[in-house]
Amino acid sequence: MSEYTKIGLRRITTIVEETLIEGGRKLDTPTRRAASVAVIENPFAGRYVEDLSPMMDVGRVLGRLLPMRAVAALGITGHEVEGFGKAALVGEDGELEHAAALLHPELGAPFRDVLGGGAALIPSSKKRSGPGAPFDVPLGHKDAARVRSHFDGMEVRVPDAPRANEIAVAIVVTDSGRPHPRVGGLTKDKIQGKDGAA
Repeated sequence: MSEYTKIGLRRITTIVEETLIEGGRKLDTPTRRAASVAVIENPFAGRYVEDLSPMMDVGRVLGRLLPMRAVAALGITGHEVEGFGKAALVGEDGELEHAAALLHPELGAPFRDVLGGGAALIPSSKKRSGPGAPFDVPLGHKDAARVRSHFDGMEVRVPDAPRANEIAVAIVVTDSGRPHPRVGGLTKDKIQGKDGAA
């Protein structure tokens, strides 16, 4: 039995967005972002369970699998990733805490390993809804959370997920910030990268 079968993985969807024109102006270099979304069974759907550590173990597996897929889709190395984020959409029989168990305790370390670093806190969000519902993955610079050009988000959805007893887990990586950023603040060329904030 494969590791992916053990975690109840039903589907993986990977999406790449490339923006060439924004605000009517062509970009010298297109901005690109990739999302990888796993649809997994929620073993705790429909019942309250105190110990969510099995979900944390699943988070560790997804923390490697999903960023590897997304980075490969962009055709760059992990070190070249500039922005990142994570989110989960819980089916109607699940709890938001199930999403928290997947996203927070164990997913971050393997995610950062794939990228070869990432000092900043990984932006995240959780939501409950049904199949095909859109959900947003908040984004920020991977090494310095105060880089305003990388404050962003990517909407993702899987047409047939999550079912009532499933969770859709998404990670996003980017090779740049927003197109034509011009709202000031810390710029990526001024990053110190010591504390994940600046």
